[in-house]
Amino acid sequence: MKVLVTGGAGYIGSHVVKQLGEAGHDIIVYDNLSTGYEWAVTYGELIVGDLADVDKLDSVFAAHDFEAVLHFAAHIVVPESVENPLKYYRNNTRNTLNLLGIIEKYKTPYMVFSSTAAVYGMPDEKVLTEDMPLAPINPYGASKMMSEQMIRDLSFATDLKHVILRYFNVAGADLQSRLGQATPEATHLIKVACECASGVRPGMKVFGTDYETRDGTCIRDYIHVDDLAKAHVMALDYMSKGGDSEILNCGYGSGFTVKEVIDVVKEKSGQDFNVEETGRRAGDPDALMADNTRIKKTLGWEPDHADLGVIVQSALDWEKKWQASKND
Repeated sequence: MKVLVTGGAGYIGSHVVKQLGEAGHDIIVYDNLSTGYEWAVTYGELIVGDLADVDKLDSVFAAHDFEAVLHFAAHIVVPESVENPLKYYRNNTRNTLNLLGIIEKYKTPYMVFSSTAAVYGMPDEKVLTEDMPLAPINPYGASKMMSEQMIRDLSFATDLKHVILRYFNVAGADLQSRLGQATPEATHLIKVACECASGVRPGMKVFGTDYETRDGTCIRDYIHVDDLAKAHVMALDYMSKGGDSEILNCGYGSGFTVKEVIDVVKEKSGQDFNVEETGRRAGDPDALMADNTRIKKTLGWEPDHADLGVIVQSALDWEKKWQASKND
C-alpha cells in the first residue's frame, strides 16, 4: 500500500516504518521532528511538517494517493499533560481532527491509530478488556479518548475503516540496535533504568511500595516495541482483506512489578545503581494488564519477544549504542 505515517521518526513510529518497509509498503513519513530523528526513518521519504499546518498536510495528500494513514504523532508524557493540558489537546486532539478532515476530503480508506491504555483510567480490574468503560484521569488519556471517538464517528459516517490500538507499556528496541528510544528526558521505567545502568542518570525513584502486589510496587504489562510494530502491519493487512473496524489492546496479558524490572536491568547490565523508594504518585493503579484475546483472534497476532529479559537486553544494547553515538 501507499501509506502515510505521522510521527514516523519517533520511537514507536520508526519501528513500524521499518517493518512496513520490510513488508514492501510505499511509505511517506510526516513528522515535525520535535521528538523524532531523521536517522530513524529507515524506509520511505521523510517530509518535515506539522499536523497543525493543514495547508501543507493537504498538499502532501494531493501529491500522493494514500491508501492508509498510520497516526502516531502525539505528546505522551502524563505529568506534563496535567501541568500543560492545552498543549495535549492542541497536538493530540485538534491535530487528529485536522488529519481526519484531510482523510475525509481525499477518501483515504484505512487508518491505524496509536492509542493508549490511559483511556481506561483507574479501573478496579487488573486485566482490561476493550469493552470496559473509558474514564481517563489525565489530559493525555482524555486527548486520546477524544481522538478515538472522532475516528469512530467519521468511520460511521463514511467508508473509512480503522483499527485503534491501545498500547500498554511499550519498551525495548530493535534487536539489531538499529533503532531504539532516543527521547530526551524519558519517563518510561525501562528506559530510565537503562540510563541509570549506563551512567547517564545517577539514580532513579520508585513511586510507592505499599501497593497490593507481590512486592508492594506497581505491576505493568510490558510489550516489546517490535511486537507492537507487527500489530500495525497486521492491522493494515486485516483491513485490506475486508476486516471491519476494531479496537484492540496491545499487551502480553501478564505483568512485572517495578522492583522486578529494576532487578532484571541490574542483572542484565551487571551494574548496580541507586534506587530511592518514595511515596505514591497520584493516578497509579496497583496493576494494569491487557486482555489480548481480541487482537489474537482478530489479527492472528502472536508475540515474538514476550520475555522481560529480551526486552531489557534490547533496551540496554540500544542505550549503549545511543550514548556512544552522542559522544562521538
